[in-house]
Amino acid sequence: MNYTISQVAQKTNLSIYTIRYYDKEGLLPFIDRENGTRVFHEQDVDWIDLICCLKNSGMPIKEIRTFINYCTDHDAVVEKGLEILVQHRKNVEQQLRDTQRNLETINYKIEHLPQMYREKFAVREQRKTELGAGNSELKG
Repeated sequence: MNYTISQVAQKTNLSIYTIRYYDKEGLLPFIDRENGTRVFHEQDVDWIDLICCLKNSGMPIKEIRTFINYCTDHDAVVEKGLEILVQHRKNVEQQLRDTQRNLETINYKIEHLPQMYREKFAVREQRKTELGAGNSELKG
């Protein structure tokens, strides 16, 4: 089945502008053209989904372009494309670990912050009371 750029935009939840930008950046070298109009196929939509996945997980456009070029090269440099994906997977796994640590810190603060503030204000009130009592002793 063939799709127009509008249909692909709807299927991928991307704007037409974004798809054109990806094409301009060399991320869509596999797109057919008929009379200057882009014609998309189901496989092209799958590639765009992969591009979005890589971009959303932190891979720079330049590296996505390199990956796409390796995968669409007639000399089939699949090994290099796989190296890029394996390295990116390591990066994403590290991001997940970092995000998990951040989530644990946030959860800890949510759980303990009210008590920490109660204790902080209790200490402050205690000091005020002690300072007030000390001032009374000086006057007497």
